[in-house]
This record gives sequence, structure tokens and C-alpha cells, in this order.
Amino acid sequence: MELALEGITKRFGSLVANDGIDLVVAPGEVHCLLGENGAGKSTLMNVIYGLYRPDAGRILVDGRPLELTGPGDAMAAGIGMVHQHFMLVPVFTVAENVVLGHEPTKGPKGVGLLDLAGARRRVRELSDRYGLAVDPDALIEDLPVGVQQRVEILKALVRDAKVLILDEPTAVLTPQETDELIAIMRQLTAAGTSIVFITHKLREVRAIADRITVIRRGKVVGSADPSAPENELAALMVGRSVSLGVTKAPPKTGEVTVRVRDLVVRDHAGTRVVDGVDLDIARGEVLAVAGVQGNGQTELTEAIVGLQDAVTGSIRLGETELVGLRTREVLDAGVGFVPEDRTHDGLVGTFSIEENLVLDRHRAAPFAKGPALDRTALRANATQLIGDFDVRASGPEVAAGTLSGGNQQKVVLARELSRPLQLFIASQPTRGLDVGSIEFVHRRIVAERDAGTPVLIVSTELDEVLALADRIAVMYRGRVVGVVPADRHENLRDVLGLMMAGVPEAEAVAQAAAYPSEVEAAAADAGDDPVVTT
Repeated sequence: MELALEGITKRFGSLVANDGIDLVVAPGEVHCLLGENGAGKSTLMNVIYGLYRPDAGRILVDGRPLELTGPGDAMAAGIGMVHQHFMLVPVFTVAENVVLGHEPTKGPKGVGLLDLAGARRRVRELSDRYGLAVDPDALIEDLPVGVQQRVEILKALVRDAKVLILDEPTAVLTPQETDELIAIMRQLTAAGTSIVFITHKLREVRAIADRITVIRRGKVVGSADPSAPENELAALMVGRSVSLGVTKAPPKTGEVTVRVRDLVVRDHAGTRVVDGVDLDIARGEVLAVAGVQGNGQTELTEAIVGLQDAVTGSIRLGETELVGLRTREVLDAGVGFVPEDRTHDGLVGTFSIEENLVLDRHRAAPFAKGPALDRTALRANATQLIGDFDVRASGPEVAAGTLSGGNQQKVVLARELSRPLQLFIASQPTRGLDVGSIEFVHRRIVAERDAGTPVLIVSTELDEVLALADRIAVMYRGRVVGVVPADRHENLRDVLGLMMAGVPEAEAVAQAAAYPSEVEAAAADAGDDPVVTT
């Protein structure tokens, strides 16, 4: 089945999310839609799937116009979609989730008894045909993320999808699960299914794509061959040349000044989301925490900063015990913190840039004048930092909430790095940023490390971990599986991927040597440096 878009335009108020987009997806191909976060990729796919109605343009299937009033029409036309955030019922089985909304029935006409046995057979049939390896009787809540994604794919296939849209499908996968997904995609296309693969990860695009279309700021700006160098693809995404690597000298580490011992964090139900973690960080080094989202990394950083309540164990910063301190006291002890959600936790959107830049220092000189703020000092501070951190804004008085994601992150970084620090923590420091902003953020993190500050980075982007880290701690289900030097293993990416799935380090080393990553192999075949930050 051929899917074609002609002049698709979608507006949200004054924002033009899609601007006259033309696109053709041929039968049996993997068509990669490449672009930065916010480029309009997901909006376009939501138009194709009937979740949004376009303001202009049309969709054609095999040359015939297709009118969509909702996802039901898209599914009836053979278009399926696997969303970035899964839409599964955790307490239902695989079979129950797959047929939810169009349940098969049996029995006399009008009785309508649910035919679960038939649903299980259908799941097994499709699972065997495409190598999906899913147990139809397993509960969703008991399945790892990679298998849950297969269930989402099965939901589309059971409705006879001929075009399958995968929206950022590897965002929550380990490298090994990404390889398994690529193998499944190849089997699907071999059977004639077309796949639209939405991503901002250049490495994966080059491993699986038949064709690449690049979107920037809502417009198609070009197409590329999968063999194109990564720097060329990045330049198409951003509109200018960028450096994909992180340049840094070997670390000059000093004494260990951050010691975490037997740290336990419990959630509201009493479950240990951080379970007996021990970590050391020395002056002048970057310790990066790797892991699939949801394995305790967020709670670990929040515990250090005093944002978690049910915390036991010890967190020592020099001679200061941080457990039990309020967040303000932790910050006053010299901890800089970039939270993973800058919009909700890093900034006050309605406050000006100059006010956001002193959120943790407004009570003392030079920014306080008695009970009031010294506006002259605020303006001078903001003017300096806006220049130093290249914040693109019309002035210090602009509300922080009106800035782009990259500029908002620069404001958070400027605030946290503009005072003497004893520990710098950055959680998902480049999430949602364009390649140019990523380049800037990485330079500032390395500069802070080179100034002798202990740095703790949490990132689900393995490329970012590999690029920044001097040592890497891997978390799985709240525990640290292991801590490895960033240059220990020749095939470190695969080793880390296995550890992210809970495999002990020694076993991960052996397995990685036996089964090299498909994505890594694709990069090696193209002669690229495998450590890039995109």
C-alpha cells in the first residue's frame, strides 16, 4: 500500500506545526522521518492517524483520497500507529490488550460471548509470523518495556495494518531491545508492510532506513540517503554545521568528596525505588548514571537534592550529611541541580529571565536590598549571564516561559553554574534540545568538570553517557548493577545495554563479545566514530 501526503498543513493558533508537507511512503519500505524535537514529526503522524484534522492538504492511499474523522478510519484504511507512550492496560493480558476495542465473539447470533481463545490464537499466529515472541497470556504489568512495545505492534497488525507508524520507538529501549526492534521491522517490511520510523537519532536511522526525509520547523527541508555521513544529516536537521562529538581531555581527578552509602528511597506505596545504592564521585570527574527511564535514576537525584521524603542511608558532601536537609539547605551547601523537567521544576515560567536566574540566591546580597529585590543587581547579573550562556531572548525582562526549550535550559544552566559548586547534578540535561543546544550544554558540563567540580549526570541517551562520562554507573530496578570506566570495554555500548537490562557486568562483557549490536555494526560499516551525541 502506498501512502502519500500532499500539502499537509496543521496550525495551532499562530504556530504552524506542519507547513505544506509532501511525503510518499512506498510499499514495503522503512521511511525515516528525521528531525529535532519540536520539528513537527509527531504532529504530522497524528494527522495521518486521524488524531488531528489538517487545516490544508490531503492524504492519499494508493492514489485515492482518504478522509479521516478519527483513528478508527485510519485503522480501517490499513494505517496503524505505535505511540511513543504506550497505550496498554497494565492489568490485562497481552491477548486482552491486543483485541481491546474490537473484541472477537462467538456463540449464537446476538449472544456475543468473548472469544478469548480465538484472540490468543491470533496473537500466537502473528507473533510466530513476525518473530515477536510474545506470550498471549502474560500480564502487561509483568512485561519489560521492549516486549510491551511488541504488544503495541501486534495491536496494529491484528487490525491488518499495511502502514505502521513508529513514533520515537527506541526512546525507552536498551540497545539490545533496539536491535530486536530493527529485526522485527525488517521482517515486517519483507512481508510488505510499510513503516514510517520517526526519530531524532541519526545512528538508528542509518541502520534501518530505506529513505530519509528531514523536517525542520514544520517543513520538509530535504531527503537523504541512509549512507550519508551523520554530520550531513545533523546539518540538515539544524540548518548549519555542528560538531557531534564532545572534545574533552582525560580527567584530572582529585579526592572523593561525594559519598553515597546504602541509599534507599521509598515511594508512596512503600516500594524501594532506590534500593541500597553506593556511589563515589571525585573532584574533576563526570559520573554518568545510565539506565532505561524508570529504574530509580530520578529518585536518586531528587534524594540528593532533598526532594524525596522517605530516604534512608547516607549522602555525604565533604563533611556535610545531606540526608535530612531541606532543599534550600542542600543548595546552600554548594549543590547545583538541573532537573529533568525544566518547565515544571527548573523555571517559573511567568517570572522574567532575570528573576529565574536568582531563584536560589534572591535572599542575600547582592540581589537583596532589605526585604526587596535589588532590580539593578538583577539586571546586571542577567545581562552578564545571557551573554555568557548565549541565551537568545529580546531582553532580561522577558518571561522565561516564552523561550524555546534550548534557551530555557541555558537559563537553568546559567543559574546553577554561576556560583561556586561542590557538586553539580544534571538530570536529562539535553532532553528536547536541538543539536546546536546539545553542543553548547555538553561544553559547559565538561568545563565544570575541568574546573574540579564533581559532576553527576543522569541520561537515558546512551550516546550522551558515552560522550560525557569518565565513569558510568548502570541502574536497574533501583539498584546499581555496576560502575565501569568509560574506556574499559572495546564494545562498551553493548555491555552497557545488557547491564541496563539487569545483566551483571562480567556476563554482559561475554554476551556483548558474542553478539555485536546491529546499530553499532551499521556505524562501523560506514566508518563513523560510534560515540556521537545526537
